[in-house]
Amino acid sequence: MQQLLSSSVDVAAFLHDGLAVKDHLSAYLSLPLDEVETRLARSTDDLAALHPGAFQADDATGFYEDTVGTGHLLELAAWHLSSADYIADTLRLQQQFARGQVLDFGGGIGTHALAAAALPSVDHVWFVDLNPHNRAFVADRAKALGLADRLSVHRDLESCEGQRFDTVVCLDVLEHLPHPSDQLECFHAAMAPGATALLNWYFFKGHNGEYPFHFDDPALVDAFFRTLQTRFLEVFHPFLITTRAYRPL
Repeated sequence: MQQLLSSSVDVAAFLHDGLAVKDHLSAYLSLPLDEVETRLARSTDDLAALHPGAFQADDATGFYEDTVGTGHLLELAAWHLSSADYIADTLRLQQQFARGQVLDFGGGIGTHALAAAALPSVDHVWFVDLNPHNRAFVADRAKALGLADRLSVHRDLESCEGQRFDTVVCLDVLEHLPHPSDQLECFHAAMAPGATALLNWYFFKGHNGEYPFHFDDPALVDAFFRTLQTRFLEVFHPFLITTRAYRPL
């Protein structure tokens, strides 16, 4: 087990309070903690209320970059807190593989990016997210946790200036993309020799439409798996979770 640079960003700290996420939300949104609690409790319903009118499959980028606003911060924080045991295992998995230059693609509220930045095996974390509020929030969190010099925030891969990555982390993102197989190709091209990618996906809208922002077209899913199996080889890990580890072929 790696000795973290900051004990405030280890798995135990995440299980305790989500890496102080409520305090960070309070500061970023200028809300008292009791109001943060209230908004967290209704965050999923608030975000779902944007659909179907606001979400258009042919403009998913605009939806996540502009429409969701700060609502996505709250919804993601609520999910991380309610799914803490599962996410803790993804952090343990990341701890096993993360090294060098780390890309956290679609990193949301920054849980994995911050945890990676605290690992001595990691040189720098490149946090990429379309939502400007997510980027600003994660930059603030990194500063609060003493990790600002080990993490940078970016809108897209193009703004990473041709950086090659030793570790790619992309969790709970691919099902939100209209062309996830293209994203796999981008990851493959950006990975350094010997790199590892940690990926998961859930191409399912739910039995009763519970996940309206997910893509599930069978042709899209087929193309995704064909690309995955052509470009990557799975690497075994012992955690019983949906996240898989891959190295590029």
